[in-house]
Amino acid sequence: MKIEEELASVLRAEKITLSTAESCTGGSVAALITSVPGSSEYFKGGIVAYSNEVKENLLHVSAETLEKYGAVSRETVMEMVAGAMKTLKTDCAVATSGIAGPGGGTPDKPVGTIWIAVAYKDEIITMKQSENYGRENNVRNAVQNALELLLYLLK
Repeated sequence: MKIEEELASVLRAEKITLSTAESCTGGSVAALITSVPGSSEYFKGGIVAYSNEVKENLLHVSAETLEKYGAVSRETVMEMVAGAMKTLKTDCAVATSGIAGPGGGTPDKPVGTIWIAVAYKDEIITMKQSENYGRENNVRNAVQNALELLLYLLK
């Protein structure tokens, strides 16, 4: 069974609603979730927040967090995932923010650095993806890791 189908099964069985907040994955997490027929039963929506302005205004990420830690940080994705649940009124959420490449990396945050956060009720789990396999693979890996992490949290 594919990860998105396994996730769908858990969400349906437990009647859990889901939302997404994505930066570097550009909606790819939401696309995979909604590739499952009947996903409207549990998926409420997603926000693609490429700019800090959208992260602040729609996902309630504080300007202080963005200033102190940057958009690509554990702190930012934790606020993004909580913001998605608040804005879209869901039980759980997934958030991603990173540097997919090929450019944009820095010595502190090289290309391939992607932070993922998943939340269910009051619990948040994060993970840092740090290998660079090229833009397409970096995004694909982040999507897969995000869904696996959410499934882990829900079980």
